[in-house]
Amino acid sequence: MGLAQGPAPPSKQNNRTGTVTGVIVGLGLLGLFAGAVIFIIRKSSKGYTDDEELLNMDVKPYTFTYSELKIATQDFDSANKLGEGGFGSVYKGTLNDGREIAVKVLSVGSRQGKGQFVAEIIAISAVMHRNLVKLYGCCFEKHHRLLVYEYLPNGSLDYALFGGDKTLHLDWSTRFEICMGVARGLAYLHEEASVRIVHRDVKAGNILLDSNLLPKVSDFGLAKLYDDKKTHISTRVAGTIGYLAPEYAMRGHLTEKTDVYAFGIVALELVSGRKNSDVNLGNEKKYLLEWTWNLHENSREVELVDHKLSEFNTEEVKRMIGIALLCTYSSHSLRPSMSRVVAMLTGDVEVSDVTSKS
Repeated sequence: MGLAQGPAPPSKQNNRTGTVTGVIVGLGLLGLFAGAVIFIIRKSSKGYTDDEELLNMDVKPYTFTYSELKIATQDFDSANKLGEGGFGSVYKGTLNDGREIAVKVLSVGSRQGKGQFVAEIIAISAVMHRNLVKLYGCCFEKHHRLLVYEYLPNGSLDYALFGGDKTLHLDWSTRFEICMGVARGLAYLHEEASVRIVHRDVKAGNILLDSNLLPKVSDFGLAKLYDDKKTHISTRVAGTIGYLAPEYAMRGHLTEKTDVYAFGIVALELVSGRKNSDVNLGNEKKYLLEWTWNLHENSREVELVDHKLSEFNTEEVKRMIGIALLCTYSSHSLRPSMSRVVAMLTGDVEVSDVTSKS
């Protein structure tokens, strides 16, 4: 039995091959490194964005340069600041063509803010209605994320109803028309637009008023698009406490009826001039929906009317309250669609009797 032979010593030929291979691999790694450096430089110099959903849109929004918006807002002067939200600030500006704009500047480095930016563009670019705010364009240079909207001089419904500025008086007919306009805007989103959209954050603060007090639903950063074949979406709960439908707040069960519920709360705020929850003189929370039910069960709905209204149409008040109670049923299947809400507001369809809170 012969002895096993060990590995042969490397030849000069093998040494040369190894050296050549090492050089090639080294050059390859160096090339990859150089390519990565060039890619990073190009990203920073060309305002590269990895917002794939935005870049792959069929209809892309108009793109403003950051310097253009900086000039329009006078370098985002604090005097031009219109408000501030969870994802950034909003500034008033004027473009070179004279158009007044509202520029939403999303917080730098916020993943949620970036997601909101893309969601808002995708949602609002797919719709156009007189009761929805108009998007003029956006800016996504380097780390900057900005949205450019039409400027609405009378601010939010929240401020008009509950803010400190008493110069804007909303009489009853104006409130009724605002309610009608919001209903039409939501009906369009749910049933008439090319894509089915649930706004997910309907509230007085997201309803803006133009110079003629025409209401426009705004802020589509939480909006969800989904297929008509789906009965609902299960999603992370987002929105504003006080306007959240029970099935959504507790189970993350999202349908267009989530918006219907929030609309019902807004309608009650319009009638009463009160927030959905406020503090009375005894420092006890008084919830608007609960108070409305108590008045309704005792046939005293008219007592809900804002004391600042010296005149109002009693029939319209009762109709609006009845619709609001239908919209805020605990069971989402019992709530009307927004198109039916519009028909009830116009008087084309009778308002169903509201008998229980179910």
